[in-house]
Amino acid sequence: MTLGRRMAVLCLAGVWGMASSVYGADARVFHVRPDGDDAGTGTAAEPFATLERARDAVRAAKKTGALPGGAEVVLHAGRYVLPGSLKMRAEDSGAEGAPVVYAAAPGASVFLTAARPIPGSAFQRLAGGADDERLDPAARGQVRFADLNALGFPKTPPPRDNFRLPFGIPELFVNGRRMTLACWPNEGWATIAKIIDKGTMRNDGSVSDSADPKKARPQENRGGVFEYEGDRPARWRVEQGVWLHGFWCFDWYDDAVRVAAIDPAQRRITLKVAHQYGVRQGNPSPRRWRAVNLLEELDRPGEYFIDVAANRLYLWPEQDLAQARVALAVRDEPLIVMEHADDITLRGLIFEEAQGDGVAISECRRVTVDGCVFRNLRRRAISMIGGASNRIAGCDMYDTGTGGVFLGGGDRKTLTPAGHVLEDTHIRRFSVHQLTYASAIHLSGVGNVARHNLIHDAPHQAVSVHGNDHLFEYNVVSNVCVASDDAAAFYKGRNPSCRGNVLRYNLWSEIGSPRGHGNAAVYFDDGDGGDTVYANLFFRCGEPGKGSFGTVFSHGGHGNTVDNCVFIECKRALGSAPWNDARWKAFIDAPLWQERLLKEVDITRPPYTVAYPELIGFMNPKPGAARDNIAVRNLFVGCGEVKSNRWVTNATQFVTAEDPGFVNMQQRDFRLKADSPVFARIPGFAPLPLEKMGLRRPVSNQGE
Repeated sequence: MTLGRRMAVLCLAGVWGMASSVYGADARVFHVRPDGDDAGTGTAAEPFATLERARDAVRAAKKTGALPGGAEVVLHAGRYVLPGSLKMRAEDSGAEGAPVVYAAAPGASVFLTAARPIPGSAFQRLAGGADDERLDPAARGQVRFADLNALGFPKTPPPRDNFRLPFGIPELFVNGRRMTLACWPNEGWATIAKIIDKGTMRNDGSVSDSADPKKARPQENRGGVFEYEGDRPARWRVEQGVWLHGFWCFDWYDDAVRVAAIDPAQRRITLKVAHQYGVRQGNPSPRRWRAVNLLEELDRPGEYFIDVAANRLYLWPEQDLAQARVALAVRDEPLIVMEHADDITLRGLIFEEAQGDGVAISECRRVTVDGCVFRNLRRRAISMIGGASNRIAGCDMYDTGTGGVFLGGGDRKTLTPAGHVLEDTHIRRFSVHQLTYASAIHLSGVGNVARHNLIHDAPHQAVSVHGNDHLFEYNVVSNVCVASDDAAAFYKGRNPSCRGNVLRYNLWSEIGSPRGHGNAAVYFDDGDGGDTVYANLFFRCGEPGKGSFGTVFSHGGHGNTVDNCVFIECKRALGSAPWNDARWKAFIDAPLWQERLLKEVDITRPPYTVAYPELIGFMNPKPGAARDNIAVRNLFVGCGEVKSNRWVTNATQFVTAEDPGFVNMQQRDFRLKADSPVFARIPGFAPLPLEKMGLRRPVSNQGE
């Protein structure tokens, strides 16, 4: 068990208690059951059948003024297949202190899904013919197919020539488990043997090249060419459509590109269109790629392929489909959409098997998502944009395609906070389709909070931040950035107006992988500054790589503070890659920062100069000015190096190769004993509240 998971299990500061009903005894109650009748009255004896009917009943009751105590829609056990997004508008709002609550009945498992069932009898054995000949010999006689046209499923348009994942292919689920699109190789990646032609490159990937969004770019659209190893691609039918998913230049950016030609004699693949960064060796490790959604690669149980031209589904089943629950999700839209709807609560529901987000919340106030499960979603669990005082609590999120929660709100021009809160939520395996920049948590806007969450298991970053005065506290983050480079568990950058953010009382463990460039636990990138890291514990985090990376890393920026932290067995604790005067001035004058620092907001005027007085004079940098980051009162235990480049430290640091007085270092109990020499060596050092970090409820692995 990793340190992060162990802390989540052992260091509980309490148990999350979920309310079982709405506030007040005067709430109007409606019942819904999958075998109900929308012509009924909505009572327990005559329940409705659909959520739409219950929503409309709440609307009607509200118009008559019959909801002084709010309303509760009780969903009884079963599976609710939504024909489209359940939409809630202003007319569906409750009132402050008297919300409208959609809740699972006590003890009931309530599933909301967009995946339509497919009967097992719809699948036929594939025997003989051209399709059978395309299969791997091991798959012949094993594959079944279903005619989606006959089943009433709309035809799926072919994927674009170049796109970020997920694939625009319907997702198939059997007995609640996501099936795998037929791919090669089955596990891991193939690697490029030799780059022949990088193709047209529109951006070199550097912040310098991105500093002028209006810079003239090449108009040619020439795809790259590379050599591969082995003979497997010779089997693929390019005319039928072949798409490759890969890390074509950098290990922080993955996407898919269509193939134009395969030359088996030279073992060369030509891509149909240019990749924005070109097919290049942008990071040290080999360039990785794989082929996806190919009938020729449907070669093991649990894989499927969709022929978008014929609208046919092919599956190598893992079991007898006559006894299985088979479902196909085709609509790329959220299960529930709330817009300008206030005082609504979702409680105890399971959102699963959908092509879009679980819930999309826009410009709402006092919305609560409490004790829900989000799983097997092609995109995010929850997207929250705008509004104020919304809360997500006690949820479980896993096996999502493009992230966990987008938590955005607040006014950056006035620095007015939104006050959204995400807490006590367990988020894992949250980027199963888009492998990079698909965060478990993205904080945006002003004044939002993520606390007491458990986050783990992802190829790239866990947390990304844009905006001001966010608080990230009492979280446990582990085992992320395990398949990427030039990356970090927590990432923020390219906009120095975004500042005032605080990371405090968090535990970070087993972060990063040795791919050559370097990675970190906390990354302030491309001129970022003005943030605070206080009383965090970092255990085995980061890889220095070829340069100056550290566990906490600053690229170009300054004014970040690391205070009262503990670094244990980190190869380099503090890293910095500073910019010289010329580069700093170039960015100040470049269109990107002129737009972000003077137009999107204006850092030369209040409220910015009042909230962040260090911004006074920022747009007129003085030659030779010290652009440092500050590290004070930190403990370094068994670390290879303390710092690189522009970190200012002082005598309040304690560096040791020995146990500094932990309760039990061998068992990874890193609480400090009362008589630890740390307190004498670092005046004012405060013990880290390790027992309070992580979930304040038991860890749940429901449905896994």
